Amino acid sequence: MKKFVYILTAASLLLLAFQIIKTQLVVTVVNELGNKEAGATVQLFETEEDYKKETNVAAEAVTDAKGIARFKDLKAISYYIIVRKEDRDNAGGGEKTSKLEGGRINKITVVIQ
Repeated sequence: MKKFVYILTAASLLLLAFQIIKTQLVVTVVNELGNKEAGATVQLFETEEDYKKETNVAAEAVTDAKGIARFKDLKAISYYIIVRKEDRDNAGGGEKTSKLEGGRINKITVVIQ
């Protein structure tokens, strides 16, 4: 009878984790006082043109009671972001994410005022 021995290297574990975890983004929305904002709409755009015209939304979510919006299965790119709640938004700052790291849970905080 033949026996098989499996050796998991750090590289193979990393590859396995990359395949399991898809690129995600967790957006925490706060107001100018630092309080978390539930019920804010968060929109992601892949291009500046789409962002400026507010067309072709790549993903959209509403923040939960803790002010968090979660996005799963995204591309590992930078996104333009619009966050709105009532008459407040993130215009004038925090309008583009850094390039997301593939196979990871990326986190950002956006201020609305």
